[in-house]
Amino acid sequence: MNFKFVGKPLAIVLSAFVLSVTLFGCGGSKGGSKSSKTLSSSKGASSSSKKGGLKFGKSAKDAPGIENGEVVASARKGWSQPTPYGMVLVPSGSYMMGQADEDASRSGISFNKRVTVAAFYMDDTEITNHEYRQFTNSLLKDSVSVLGEDKIMSDFYPDTTVWKNDFTFHNGDPMLEYYFSSPAFDQYPVVGVSWEAAKYFCLWRSKMLNEYRKKQGEYILPRFELPSESEWEWAARGGRASAKYPWGNPYVANAKGCLMANFKPHRGNYDADGYAYTSPANAFDPNDFGLYNMSGNVAEWCIDAYSDNASAVTWDLNTVNKDDDEPRKVVRGGSWKDIAYYLETGTRAYELQSKKRSYIGFRSMMRYLGRPALKK
Repeated sequence: MNFKFVGKPLAIVLSAFVLSVTLFGCGGSKGGSKSSKTLSSSKGASSSSKKGGLKFGKSAKDAPGIENGEVVASARKGWSQPTPYGMVLVPSGSYMMGQADEDASRSGISFNKRVTVAAFYMDDTEITNHEYRQFTNSLLKDSVSVLGEDKIMSDFYPDTTVWKNDFTFHNGDPMLEYYFSSPAFDQYPVVGVSWEAAKYFCLWRSKMLNEYRKKQGEYILPRFELPSESEWEWAARGGRASAKYPWGNPYVANAKGCLMANFKPHRGNYDADGYAYTSPANAFDPNDFGLYNMSGNVAEWCIDAYSDNASAVTWDLNTVNKDDDEPRKVVRGGSWKDIAYYLETGTRAYELQSKKRSYIGFRSMMRYLGRPALKK
């Protein structure tokens, strides 16, 4: 590519370029300074026109929007997006989605692809038994006349029989009887819930929050949802570009020999990590985004329909694969009964959306509107 600078020495042009970068930075104006396009604009300024005393940049309560035939609407006051309770902000970013290590046997369904993900909030732990109990109690109290008690108990209540039915010749009776009912397991991740039930929990949670905000005269917030597969993987990596696990590479134990997650190590020594079944939702160290158990403990439902060629057919910005006709839904992260391979950030798996398992739970996310300010 050839550049021509007519009548201007190269040094002057380069100086002008450096000055523009200094003033405006990358991707637009720096801070609150005006870009070259709006240097002469008075939008947002607190000044009066000579005719009619028109004022720009009034507060939301006083701003008319249209006055004297002019559009004078400025930003409405009172909007801020609070961090929902129990969530952390996952910043936007771009990364190589897919395998973080060589895996010839699975390379056809998990090959690398650069994707970009917008910022969002995510639960710092999996949804716990006691959190999910608020949902089932609410349905049994307020929605029996609409849904019916049988539907609530069969579709949305955790299926505790999964502790026996998922495994052959396994004594799951203690877990079946106590896991969801006993306060001993209140802070453990809920299991035995289908993809459909997890979605309904998010809908209930969204409605409850925004009904409260409306009563307080506040703006509504985005819905709680299940994360997409690309969002989940970006969150699991914790900002580490090619992390094999949420804590980094390449081992499942730290320098002291302590295992970093709850899974099935040492050819079936379930208790080696401290827990034979699930662990508390905030056990083990969080990743660099502040998220606990993104690998191990329980695998987690994603909103995506599963497809072997999802990487090839989905877009590379806020990637998601929604297909109501595909009953297979993505699960990520591996669980307490899985070997280390399933703990890898790039490993893909699925389950039928109506199935309830003793090793699958979920966590919610909420989209961040706009772009969060970067910490200096």
